[in-house]
Amino acid sequence: MTDLYPVKRALLSVSDKTGLVELGKALVGHGVELLSTGGTAKALREAGLDVKDVAEVTGFPEMMDGRVKTLHPVVHGGLLALRDNDEHVAAMEAHNIGGIDLVVVNLYPFEETVAKGADYATVIENIDIGGPAMIRSAAKNHGFVNVIVDTEDYAAVIAELDANKGATTYALRQRLAQTAYARTAAYDTAVSTWMAAQVGETPRRRTFGGTLAQTLRYGENPHQQAAFYTDGSNRPGVATAKQHQGKELSYNNINDTDAAFELVSEFDPAQGPACAIIKHANPCGVGTGETMIEAYTRAFDCDRTSAFGGIIALNQTLDGATAEAISGIFTEVVIAPDADADALAIFAKKKNLRLLTTNGLATPDTAQLTARQVSGGWLVQDKDVGRITRDDLKVVTKRAPSEQELSDLLFAWTVAKHVKSNAIIYVKDGATVGVGAGQMSRVDSTRIAARKAQDMAEAMGLPAPLTQGSVVASDAFFPFADGLITAAEAGATALIQPGGSMRDDEVIAAADEAGLAMVFTNMRHFRH
Repeated sequence: MTDLYPVKRALLSVSDKTGLVELGKALVGHGVELLSTGGTAKALREAGLDVKDVAEVTGFPEMMDGRVKTLHPVVHGGLLALRDNDEHVAAMEAHNIGGIDLVVVNLYPFEETVAKGADYATVIENIDIGGPAMIRSAAKNHGFVNVIVDTEDYAAVIAELDANKGATTYALRQRLAQTAYARTAAYDTAVSTWMAAQVGETPRRRTFGGTLAQTLRYGENPHQQAAFYTDGSNRPGVATAKQHQGKELSYNNINDTDAAFELVSEFDPAQGPACAIIKHANPCGVGTGETMIEAYTRAFDCDRTSAFGGIIALNQTLDGATAEAISGIFTEVVIAPDADADALAIFAKKKNLRLLTTNGLATPDTAQLTARQVSGGWLVQDKDVGRITRDDLKVVTKRAPSEQELSDLLFAWTVAKHVKSNAIIYVKDGATVGVGAGQMSRVDSTRIAARKAQDMAEAMGLPAPLTQGSVVASDAFFPFADGLITAAEAGATALIQPGGSMRDDEVIAAADEAGLAMVFTNMRHFRH
């Protein structure tokens, strides 16, 4: 094997024809013989290029609706033969196998077919077999053979051919091989994940795949390297959003923006404006209102201190008035389905603020998997898409909640799903007024949320904390009555919690004694 190796013969078979003709012309310009199949050969011929059908080389026609066309020793022998191995060269000569020095394959559009909701048989037909086989053969023999699976690599290969008189370097071939194996792995991941859903069982083997979207400046901390990969699902959110201004998103920006947008997507825009403000992946304020600026203001007033340098997510179009209000403090990212011209003009003056638009909200009840790496493996689970309605609630106290309390309890429960455990959320009139997150003790979360409300009341010159007359949500049951008593002392009048504690009777009795209304959901929302 030498560093530079000439490209004399190429096989092209692509579903995505982007840049195909330009690549073909560049190859022919370096005297490369072109082999091809089906629609790829047709596109090259229509561009005036001389192309030989693979069937001419193998001596076998395409058959079985195209399922069999490149699965042949003449093809794979031409890809796998070691050019500096005398036995391999002799076998090629004995069996009339010509070397193939470049393979260009992008696979059947399996992921796109699934995304369109195609039926089972159609999806199966879009599982590529010959393509991955050729890709893997070429990649294994990258000492001599180039393999291209992404149209983004056409320019690099053309540049090397131009610079090296029709040859490529080992470094390029090695890099292309790595990309090729990652592509086939991601492709097989998409197929196996789809099959697992069809079978409906927990699979013995599970893989994950992604495509590099961005190399990040660093990870959670400057000494950590990081990158952002997308899974191709096209779910509205940070992965698919359009960035209008500001520097690149950081690791923490992406993580927090995702948390903010997933939370605000819980609120149907048809029911009115909603705003969520996130700091370190936890909500520091969530509000609704008649207008977007009212929703933002109410979210901001929950914890003005923590909102500084936070992430803001909206469930409706960002308008000029709201943009002007947001501009009053330093904000890292604003994400919304859209932004009007006034908002764009206002934010254009804030060079460090990133504005993202998503052209829609994420669907909160769409089934997905979440994965977290642990030492030696992965924890995989269904995404928490649990939701409840009024009909799901069980009143367990002597006093039933009022209509306003019920509305606020459901609001608080929605927010609780997005707060790190142990989670306690105080809500009043459709806005959070205190959030306690991530404490080792549930009663500590209750106290912290109440204290934050007290601090905000003092800062805003209010006569009393907004927890007076509020309701409280707890993401899991109260193991003791102390947390409930603390909430009552802060002014809460009603509570929502899963129930299920050994001491439920004790907690219910404490609620009755305090004159509180309490409902059980029979659903938990731990978020670690």
